[in-house]
Amino acid sequence: MNSPSPLQLLLALIALAIPSSSFAPIRSRHALVAHHQQHQSTLTTLQAGGFEWEDPTSEYADPGIENPYKNPSLKSSSENSDDSSSGDLKIDAARLLSPRLKGCNIYLIGLMGSGKSAIGDTLARRMATYNFLDMDSILERAAGMSIPSIFETEGEEAFRHAEATVLDSVHAHIRCVISTGGGVVLRNQNWSKLQTGIVVYLKCSPEVIIQRIEGTDRPLLQTSNPLETLKNIYEERREKYEQADVTVEIGKEMDVSKACEEVVKAVHEFIDENPPAYKTAKMKAQADGLDWVN
Repeated sequence: MNSPSPLQLLLALIALAIPSSSFAPIRSRHALVAHHQQHQSTLTTLQAGGFEWEDPTSEYADPGIENPYKNPSLKSSSENSDDSSSGDLKIDAARLLSPRLKGCNIYLIGLMGSGKSAIGDTLARRMATYNFLDMDSILERAAGMSIPSIFETEGEEAFRHAEATVLDSVHAHIRCVISTGGGVVLRNQNWSKLQTGIVVYLKCSPEVIIQRIEGTDRPLLQTSNPLETLKNIYEERREKYEQADVTVEIGKEMDVSKACEEVVKAVHEFIDENPPAYKTAKMKAQADGLDWVN
């Protein structure tokens, strides 16, 4: 019988190799300490979601937990403005996602280079009480090798199996923004884990992505025509990506901040359109004349 490969051994031990305590180092501890020292004299610093955040103390610190974009009292721009970005609100709309999600995870899916890691990290920081988990980074740390090396030594099928194992582990955690690998959508069993949270598809065209990752070492693009290869990958996965709960278009000129803002807005809208069962039952009871329901 052949001896198990290093990656096969990893799959047997991965639940132990990536415990909860290993997630926190994804953030820069040095940056957090510097930030704390800079603001310590004037701000209250709390530990939340595995990192430091500034305790909101303004009169708008507790604006309720409904969609802030639909709350006129939170608008700071002119009355005639139709723009509903967080820049026109007196509070950060991302902060209000946490109580509305009630611990539910956010999974970011999309093609390689669509911005899942950068947007996910920014989103978690703005939410303040959520952790950011990058599945590719977790897998590389647990395996002790880069993803290109895994593809080269073990092959794509072994990598997909390891990726699914990482998803099995991280989906058991709550209050996380999780950046998935581009191909995680290919396995139907992965969707049983993704659908325990809100799935956000970052839709970015192959033409835009190829400009972003020019000269990439991504294993699947080591071909004579990377753009054509990426287009084929997109067509293969497009139907899977479109199963997401929320789709956010990532344009060529859209930076991380703007993309994150669009995700925040889209998730608030999704929650409005898909209220939890208890809220639906409450609304029905009130509509039926049960005024004592509050």
